[in-house]
Amino acid sequence: MAALDVLVQVREDEAYANLILDRTLKAYEVTGRDAAFATELAYGTLRLQGFYDAVIELCTPKPLSTIDGLVLDILRLGAHQILSMRVPAHAAVAQTVDMARQTASAGPAKFVNAILRRITERSLEQWQRAIQDPSDQEQSVANLTSHPKWMVSEFSKALAEGDRSDLAGALAANNIPPKVTLAARPGLTTAEKLLAQTKDLAATPGALAPTAVVLGKGDPRRIEAVVNRQAAVADEASQLVAMALAKVEIAGEDLRWLDLCAGPGGKAGMLAGFAKQQGASLVANELHEHRAKLVANTLAPFGPSIAKVHVGDGVEFGKSEYCEGKFDRVLVDAPCSGLGALRRRPEARWRKSLTDIPPLHELQTELLAAAVTALRPGGVVGYVTCSPVLAETKEVVEWALANLPLERAALTGDIAKLLAPMKLSSGDYQFWPDRDGTDALFLSLLRKREEA
Repeated sequence: MAALDVLVQVREDEAYANLILDRTLKAYEVTGRDAAFATELAYGTLRLQGFYDAVIELCTPKPLSTIDGLVLDILRLGAHQILSMRVPAHAAVAQTVDMARQTASAGPAKFVNAILRRITERSLEQWQRAIQDPSDQEQSVANLTSHPKWMVSEFSKALAEGDRSDLAGALAANNIPPKVTLAARPGLTTAEKLLAQTKDLAATPGALAPTAVVLGKGDPRRIEAVVNRQAAVADEASQLVAMALAKVEIAGEDLRWLDLCAGPGGKAGMLAGFAKQQGASLVANELHEHRAKLVANTLAPFGPSIAKVHVGDGVEFGKSEYCEGKFDRVLVDAPCSGLGALRRRPEARWRKSLTDIPPLHELQTELLAAAVTALRPGGVVGYVTCSPVLAETKEVVEWALANLPLERAALTGDIAKLLAPMKLSSGDYQFWPDRDGTDALFLSLLRKREEA
């Protein structure tokens, strides 16, 4: 019942599954192995909703749009147990029908029973073949990997930029929950010290970032370094893009850094650490007061001489007299569609629309222009999105190079070697979950021309 409640809240209230799961489990007094089962049932069903809908559609003459939302949620939960969990088919059907009887009524329960029995007649592999459409390759991939078709198209274009062709593999990686990765904040602790603290959590060094530690089990909130804000949960790509901006070579003074869109503070925490090590200071700007408080909490261990927080609109702040031409390094971790983090937010793919992208593109160009205003000549801006969509990555950078006094800045040394597998022919960087084991972050490093 707890898993169904999560799905209902996501559908009816547009709740975020990761935010409501714990309290829902507590409300139903679900603990231990039962809690783990309910978590996989809820998250797995949300991730693979598109696949299960394609299967259900083949089992009923009714259009899915005519099926009651609660009944459809129940059918999806049953399909997930039958096709993707180690639950005997007869038990999955019986439990799901009983759930329908308790929450809907006898009529819907009979309908659920009939559909689920049809699903049990074929194996997962047989259903994967059945839902493919030979006349529409993108729709087939959308069904198989459980993504909206427009998203499949956008990922295909982005992969082509890096001469990659395994579209199904890249999308399937969005259905694999990420491991918990910690970032050792420079100047406060090291990955080696963090590993020593987390021996009992089956921790291992990160595969990419020298600051990363990957947990095999356990709750990161109970780790001493996390409690003390010396470390935090952060994807390895997130750690590396902050490191890249901190390590890219610039000539002349290197004392003032700016994070223009700092909330909730993960990259700001890394930048502050590198700033401390390199004799610089950081100003972290955030539009929203509640997110600015999170940033301030993250940066508190560094002290006000190293890191300060400003609350305000990024575009206005970057163009202000306070900022104009004053900063040596600027991070624009721009608001974006978030399609690079779909493995973390199981319901997100079903809430996004292609029409979301143009307004984001416009905001991203405005923020990048403001960042360039804040930069001194010779300084570098790091433009980052947690999205591989070309309208948010390549097209923003191309606009900036055509309209702003910018040129690409090249990495050298160890950081260049670390990011070499992600480097595109353009000189920008694109991470991918299937290849790199990270979120699909994009990074462009751009230098303000000296004559500007």
